[in-house]
Amino acid sequence: MHQPDPTFPPLLQGIDVKGRPEPFERACADAASGAAGAGAVYWGRSTSDVKLAVVLEPEVDAARSLQMLIALMVAFGDAFGSIGPPEVGVFYRWPNNLVVNDALIGEMRAALPSAAGPTDVPDWLVVGIDVRLSRAERVVEPGHDLQNTTLEEEGCGDLTRTQLVESVCRHFLVWIHTWNEDGFKPVHDAWLPRAESRNETVTLQRGGVEHTGQFVGIDEQGNMLLRPPDGDVVALSLLDAVTRV
Repeated sequence: MHQPDPTFPPLLQGIDVKGRPEPFERACADAASGAAGAGAVYWGRSTSDVKLAVVLEPEVDAARSLQMLIALMVAFGDAFGSIGPPEVGVFYRWPNNLVVNDALIGEMRAALPSAAGPTDVPDWLVVGIDVRLSRAERVVEPGHDLQNTTLEEEGCGDLTRTQLVESVCRHFLVWIHTWNEDGFKPVHDAWLPRAESRNETVTLQRGGVEHTGQFVGIDEQGNMLLRPPDGDVVALSLLDAVTRV
């Protein structure tokens, strides 16, 4: 199905990507080589999903710059809320998953230079979104794959790639402005109400280690705060979810 190309607000430059490498990988390669700078938005031409990656040039250290991953997640939630059906809600599964009705619809991604330590200011940061609008091939009947879903299967078949790309970019710019003016707290406060399993007991595998405890929330770096059954609250690092290039 043909769709018009998305249009982008000032400060953002759209770069369409067809085939491979996909938008996130292309953005990372161009950012690493210096071929892309802040505001470059790579988007995929497939109409069965939303693949979007934004190049940023942080002025803060690597750990703090990852607040932009949380900001983009919130931007997607706001974008979906503004154009999607009101009865369907998107939730956030830390560190980087997007969930509807307890099933995965997509994920957020982030990449930093391999040499950038947590306290170093990185030359670039790429944050991206990969969300399934529909299944390119009907491999299972709707409702039979309880772990994964698409927006079409959740009653959002009218939403298009172009609508979501445009709306996400507009909301992301708003959140970047808010972050610049007021810091991470407003982003944090917008993320938390949509956090899946908040105040519940969760189990995660991080770095080959299993962690179980009550999901309390996230800290000022976007790290998960987990209260084990017999110990103090620990922070699981958001940096562990980052691709290094």
